[in-house]
Amino acid sequence: MPAYLESILAAHRADAAADDRDPTTAIAEARELVRAEGRISRRDFVGALVTGRAERGMAVISEIKRRSPSKGDLDPTLDPATVAKEYESGGASCLSVLTDGAFFGGSPADLVAARDACTIPVLRKDFTVGPLDVCDARTMGADAVLLIVAAMDDDDLGSLMALADDLGLAALVEVHDEAELDRALAAGAGLIGVNQRDLRTFEVDRARALRMGERMPEGVIAVAESGIRDAADVERLAGAGYTAVLVGETLVRSADRRSAVDGLLGART
Repeated sequence: MPAYLESILAAHRADAAADDRDPTTAIAEARELVRAEGRISRRDFVGALVTGRAERGMAVISEIKRRSPSKGDLDPTLDPATVAKEYESGGASCLSVLTDGAFFGGSPADLVAARDACTIPVLRKDFTVGPLDVCDARTMGADAVLLIVAAMDDDDLGSLMALADDLGLAALVEVHDEAELDRALAAGAGLIGVNQRDLRTFEVDRARALRMGERMPEGVIAVAESGIRDAADVERLAGAGYTAVLVGETLVRSADRRSAVDGLLGART
């Protein structure tokens, strides 16, 4: 099986090594942006998930991506602004926007366009490998950043979580198994995503989130990611205690994305 995660991380770390920006200066500039804009200008990612769960039984984070390493092209010509509006009108609580170019066909411009077109919070979905990535998420306008436990050691996880908080960003800490969940909890993560797709093989285990849900402590906001196809999947995950689902391929491939989001929430349109 291809080692997708290793290949993607190697490319991102090479890009980071070639970035000649001084991290201390970049962090200071991002902090200044926080002071100038104020934290209140950020859209509340966590709050939107909690509200979505309370109002419709589950919050949906709808994903914008053009392609994936395992499935190839999904919709290479999609317009992020149009898709963002469709998702929001269908009842999405938040957006996830892929900004990785080499593997997913995304860009920071996609995030900017999507966020400008809607009123809901936006996650920068990318492979964060260092503090410059977190700073970039803030400066491009994201409300949340993805931190993949498998991509970093415990020291980096803790420091990047702290930096995200300092910059007014929610940190969605992604895990794939029990050992990674333990690491996330030890680092103090309160927003945890369980990815049912193994990022090393890209195979999906749709029972993974149900198993992992049993281990989630009370008070943790849990997000099930990948392999979610329909309202029945969403209902099972809601019963397992999840606050939100993150759905990409199912929605991107849909001919009617607004209705597809609505349908995940059990609506009949």
